[in-house]
Amino acid sequence: MIIPAIDLIDGQTVRLYQGSYDQTTHYTQTPFELRDLYAKAGSGVLHLVDLSGAKDASKRQLTLLKQLILDATLPIQVGGGVRSEQDVIDLLAAGASRVVIGSLAIREPELVQKWLRIYGGDRIVLALDVSINAQGEKTLPSHGWIEASNITLEQVLDGFIAAGAKHVLCTDISRDGTLQGPNVELYQELAAAYPQIQWQASGGVGNLEHIRSLRGSGVAGVILGRALLEGKFSIEEAITCWQNG
Repeated sequence: MIIPAIDLIDGQTVRLYQGSYDQTTHYTQTPFELRDLYAKAGSGVLHLVDLSGAKDASKRQLTLLKQLILDATLPIQVGGGVRSEQDVIDLLAAGASRVVIGSLAIREPELVQKWLRIYGGDRIVLALDVSINAQGEKTLPSHGWIEASNITLEQVLDGFIAAGAKHVLCTDISRDGTLQGPNVELYQELAAAYPQIQWQASGGVGNLEHIRSLRGSGVAGVILGRALLEGKFSIEEAITCWQNG
């Protein structure tokens, strides 16, 4: 499915370039306007990211997230700054269909595995975003992509799958915000190696041909951010392309 994304800093719609807060673009569309636009077009799921909360826990935008979820007419998955079980409880209680967990899944995998067993794999999305090094290893930076790590994607996946993980959002950070095309080979490799996972591809989609290239990769969904915000194509065109090629 096509999954439009809305990234939020201080209540405003933004996009980061390759995860850098120093390279932030602000957009005039409000998150409420975009939510309703994407819902009306028939998007399967909306992806909300609290970038303020991801960077600084004291700046979590829980009130805004609750407002966006409250009268939404489509399922919403929410991430950014999820650091405790209470955060998971709060977002699910607010009506989030799924809670997206990124950095904590890398720093404290046993804790997140516990939550998977408690709340179920249908309610949690793991955001295991990768930086591919010169050796071809898929390492997992943490803290909203701010801190590097030597942990690889494969090292953490088996434990999460055993705990019941079903959804993984994977971003090739080098492609994020570039509009230069997704890393199709990465998703083909991951979908073939871990067919039990519903993979969400993110990063680099800049035209409809890029969406077509992902149709046969084995991913279950495609996250779209900057391309929609900058009018490279419409949400309706993206959905039609994903469904019909």
